[in-house]
Amino acid sequence: MRGFVNRRQLFRLAGGVGLASIAGACSDETHTTSARLTAAASALLLCRDAWGARPARAGGKPHTITRMTLHHEAVVLGDNRNAPERLRHDQRYHQDQKGWIDIAYHVGVDRNGNLYELRNPAIAGDTATDYDTTGHFLVLCEGDFDQEAVSEAQLQSTAVAFAWAAKDFGVASNTLAGHRDFAQTSCPGANLYAHLSSGDLKRRIDDLLAGGGVDLQHICGPDAAARVAAIEAGK
Repeated sequence: MRGFVNRRQLFRLAGGVGLASIAGACSDETHTTSARLTAAASALLLCRDAWGARPARAGGKPHTITRMTLHHEAVVLGDNRNAPERLRHDQRYHQDQKGWIDIAYHVGVDRNGNLYELRNPAIAGDTATDYDTTGHFLVLCEGDFDQEAVSEAQLQSTAVAFAWAAKDFGVASNTLAGHRDFAQTSCPGANLYAHLSSGDLKRRIDDLLAGGGVDLQHICGPDAAARVAAIEAGK
């Protein structure tokens, strides 16, 4: 997947998004935590194999990312331990019932802020509604946000995913929108869309970009499998 790993893993935090702020080149401990960051933050992205993704099918539409769009699952997540299975279900449905090459979105975010590698961002996503996803970087938040509240961890990790895309693809944060802005749908749900319409999500993205952006680091193999197993065990 294009651009997801540019440097070695810098920090790892147990659980959640795995996001670590990196103070700038100066290591002077007299700097306060309110000082503006001067280097990128690092976040973990769980590889497809870790959550049990099937291989993507051949084909799809290559595209150049020019904007960023937020979706929700539109199905109540309930306990966060359900998140990996929900992604597997989505992929099966999208491939077997819809005939798409892969799960429709590029990055997934669960309630605890874990980030999941979904479709290759070099390939346009899919939608059951009537908008052209060409050029859109699609982030999926697990849950139904017409019925469920958005957790702080999920919201901040969503900002992380978009901040990475904004920097990596050279896309302005003012291209951020919700699915409902392009089609007749309530997606991404009233409670999540409120953070778009208020400007809160954009401000979070802009803060990350002002601090140097985000390095989204793949975590694969046994370490990633163990993290997913812990998620499914409710840990």
